[in-house]
Amino acid sequence: MTEQNPFTHILVPTDGSETSINAGRLAIQLAVLHHAQITFVYVVDCNVENKIAGAPSRITDSIDWQPEKKGHRYLDYLSRLARDKNLAADQILLRGVPPIEIARLARTRGADLIVIGQVGQHGPRHVLMGSVAARVVEHASCPVLVVKHTSVRRKMSPYSMI
Repeated sequence: MTEQNPFTHILVPTDGSETSINAGRLAIQLAVLHHAQITFVYVVDCNVENKIAGAPSRITDSIDWQPEKKGHRYLDYLSRLARDKNLAADQILLRGVPPIEIARLARTRGADLIVIGQVGQHGPRHVLMGSVAARVVEHASCPVLVVKHTSVRRKMSPYSMI
């Protein structure tokens, strides 16, 4: 982190949700503003994968479970948005527990900011799964910007972040 550019490498986890895509858009704007490198990451959740693998075949046959294909599609989309702003973007697809893998990747890649969308889970699902964004905040060694709303302004001035 320098006085001139506080952020030099921004890590953006995505799960393909509208909120995570909007977090990606915001991260791209920040990367342009700070002349920062940007990395998009999709983590195939091994816990979900294990639950699906253990489910009866009549249930698994009806599930469209192609996490790598979906992950690459989300990563390609965000990278295309970055290229439209003349940014080179790295794409990484990992397997594991998302908050742990995201925090680990931020450390190993030297990211100094994580921009992540928070998908609002309520009720029993929130209790069981927890919030990935909250757990990333817990595990990360750098600042984490949590995008809570599904709408992010498309145009942003440098003063709108103060």
